[in-house]
Parts: sequence; C-alpha cells; structure tokens
Amino acid sequence: MDTSLERIRAKIAELESKIEDLRAAERVLAELDATPARRAPRAAAAAAPAAASPAPASPAAPARRRGRRKASAGGGPRQTMADVISEALEEKGPMSASDLSEELKGAGRDITNRMVSFALQAMKKRGLAKNVDGKWSSLKPRAK
Repeated sequence: MDTSLERIRAKIAELESKIEDLRAAERVLAELDATPARRAPRAAAAAAPAAASPAPASPAAPARRRGRRKASAGGGPRQTMADVISEALEEKGPMSASDLSEELKGAGRDITNRMVSFALQAMKKRGLAKNVDGKWSSLKPRAK
C-alpha cells in the first residue's frame, strides 16, 4: 500500500513530466512563430523538394511581437466605411440603406447590408449622417 508521502512523490513526478511536455510544446511554438508567415503557392510547394525548406530558428530566438499593421505601400491610408458611405451619399444624394448597399456593391466593394446599417448608425451618433423618411443623407461635407 502506498503511503501518502509516496503518493505525493508520484504526483510531483507526474506534474514534472507534464511541465517538460509543455516546455517542449513551447519551443515548437516559438520555432513556428519565427518562421515566415507566407508560404509558397501550392503548385510551387508541390514541385519544390522537402529538403529545400528553410531551417527552423533556434529555440532561443526571441518571439516576434505583433503590433499595429502598417499602411500598405500602395498609397495612403485606407478608406473607412464612413468615408465610403459619405462619398456615395454626396454623389448620389439621399438614399435608403439597402439602396446604398447595392450602390457600394456595384462599385466593387465587398460589403453587406448589415455593415452599411451599422456604419450609418455610427455616423448618425457622430453627427455625420441623418435619416429622414427612411432616406439617409450626409450632414457634413467630407474633408479632402
């Protein structure tokens, strides 16, 4: 029969083995974080031999910090939903939320009626849009 001291020692050994497993998993995750996020396209990856893959970083490598995304080099800041909606309302005049959504979809934007509705409500709270008889209109002209 096990004494309580032997049970405690067994439990300690079990916990230490779990800690070692977690440390090994942590090292693997650190290596994965250190590898580049982008991968080759599937066709190129299938053609490339497995030995040509980049060597994993050492476990002592510092973890990368994730911060704010930088603006794309394509040019200037991105347009917000409010900017897009204000621009459309100034161009076309007052329109319903569903008409506005269809107008933006026609302009090539990946947008839903729900996104437009939430953006219009937020603009209304900020005093940038108003709703009269179901038609939304822009209150303040956009700064260019």
